[in-house]
Amino acid sequence: MCYVGLDGEIVFYDNENMTEVLSQDEIDQLLTAINSNGTDTEDYKPVTDSRKVKIYDFKRPDKFSKEQIRTVQIMHETFARLTTTALSASLRTLVHVHVATVDQLTYEEFIRSLPSPTTLAIINMDPLKGNAVLEIDPGITFSIINRLFGGKEDGSKSQQQHELTDIEQSVMEGIIVRILGNMREAWAQVIDLRPRLGQIDTNPQFAQIVPPTEMVVLVTLETKVGEIEGMMNFCIPYLTIEPIISKLSAQFWYSNVRQGANPENLSILKEKLVKVDVNVVAEIGTIQVPVRDVLSLQAGDVVRLYNVKVSDPFAITIGGKQKFLCRPGVVGRNVAVQITKKMADLEQDDFEELISDVEELI
Repeated sequence: MCYVGLDGEIVFYDNENMTEVLSQDEIDQLLTAINSNGTDTEDYKPVTDSRKVKIYDFKRPDKFSKEQIRTVQIMHETFARLTTTALSASLRTLVHVHVATVDQLTYEEFIRSLPSPTTLAIINMDPLKGNAVLEIDPGITFSIINRLFGGKEDGSKSQQQHELTDIEQSVMEGIIVRILGNMREAWAQVIDLRPRLGQIDTNPQFAQIVPPTEMVVLVTLETKVGEIEGMMNFCIPYLTIEPIISKLSAQFWYSNVRQGANPENLSILKEKLVKVDVNVVAEIGTIQVPVRDVLSLQAGDVVRLYNVKVSDPFAITIGGKQKFLCRPGVVGRNVAVQITKKMADLEQDDFEELISDVEELI
């Protein structure tokens, strides 16, 4: 049953009293079929919908949006860069780590994909509730152990793989703890994460931190140590990350990155700068000396400063800038200086410029 509305719309009613408004193309085809005598209404073919149907599996629902997956990837790209630097310094060889994929799957699928034996580190994700799993490919594990024990790099993957001994496990604990420090820094924009190593297992079947059907986000890191290539997998259950899932968005991420030099951030940066090591030098004076005289200097030689009097104060330079005046003396058996005057304070413009430089380094 149909009728033509005041605006020219043709509206159909079906047996279930549902209405359907035809598109302009469908109206044109229907009018053409009616106006042509003897034309069977079966010749009319409605415009088909070209949209594709997406299959949804209720047994393994997608709990992470594409935006959240992308944010997790950005966080762990930073983690990969930091880990590359840390492992290269520890192993004294070229190490390269980068994010290969970030996927969501069930915990059972993750466990079934792991070889046995392997290196499984159970990570406590304090202050988040629950644990995560860091899995290191056996080839990478034994390549690291081989390097730290002074072995040679032969570029082969045929190293003997076995259950970790107590000494080997202790060595890997040290490496994993160092890696977790990088993870805390990579997550700093979202949460003050304090990951701690719980235990190391070698059989994936014993690492049941969540139910098998629970959804997890899996960060796969391609790792190369010297000539040996393998994978590191970081598995985070949804139950663990759920309290901060709203923060895994591009809007939240970039708003934190671009907060700027507000008073709260300046206060935090001031606290961090207090712990920075700088060179402090008590400068007696300066004099121009030919290079040949400098090269001939020996212990016990006296260099006379013509433009400095004995009673003149020394200048203390911090980071290359004169900040204090002082006078020499001794404390016990140690040579020391006593600060007598503070020179010009650091101007606000200079401080904001310094803060900007620190933010770029961070």
